[in-house]
Amino acid sequence: MKKKLLVCTLCLSAVWSTLSPAVYAEESQVVVSATGRVSVKPDMAKFGVVAKSDAITADKAAAETAEKYRAVQKSLRTAGISLEDSPTQSYTVAPQWEWDPSKGKSVLKGYSARHTIMVKVSNLEKIGRVIDAVVQGGADEVQSISFSSSHYDALRKEALAQAVENARGDAGIMAKAAGGRAGQLIEVSVNQPTYSDHPQMAMAMRAAPSPVPTEIAPAEQDIVVTINSRWRFIAFPAR
Repeated sequence: MKKKLLVCTLCLSAVWSTLSPAVYAEESQVVVSATGRVSVKPDMAKFGVVAKSDAITADKAAAETAEKYRAVQKSLRTAGISLEDSPTQSYTVAPQWEWDPSKGKSVLKGYSARHTIMVKVSNLEKIGRVIDAVVQGGADEVQSISFSSSHYDALRKEALAQAVENARGDAGIMAKAAGGRAGQLIEVSVNQPTYSDHPQMAMAMRAAPSPVPTEIAPAEQDIVVTINSRWRFIAFPAR
């Protein structure tokens, strides 16, 4: 008899272990996506500086570009930007082809060398002077200024906490409207935070000294964090 009772107990345990995930999956839940947003005033900036040359031969194009690169880096040192804050972003030497209708094919016209430097400015008060320095130092282009904040990590955490609180509030509202209340948090996940780098400024300047200093005025930016959450739904007893 005891042996039969033991077998029955094992069978019930097996059935329970099989049904438990299904029962859990069918549990009433409130699913909420919520966003946290924190505004920040940028205090840093990055922009690209291009030195480039076209020539008949690759060697000549590379040499002329190297000379421009050295002049631009010298102007950056004068403006207070270290070599660590002005590394090479990209460098290319490529042939230039042009379609010749009379020959019915592309012909080699020469070579183009292009050296792009990514400049980091940690003090926005001097960004205009830095731009003026590289232009006057011989840069062919100044490209796409983007702004950021040195307090990004702390502000991201603030936006994340705000997103969770917003999700909790929304879950409570939805549960109440459905005739119950929101219980404990079951699961939460976070999407990759976005840092709206607005406005991005696309600039293309030729090396020409200007008597008017360049002025840059960045707008406030938003750090946005979105979470997905699931909360237990507890129904009020029927009256």
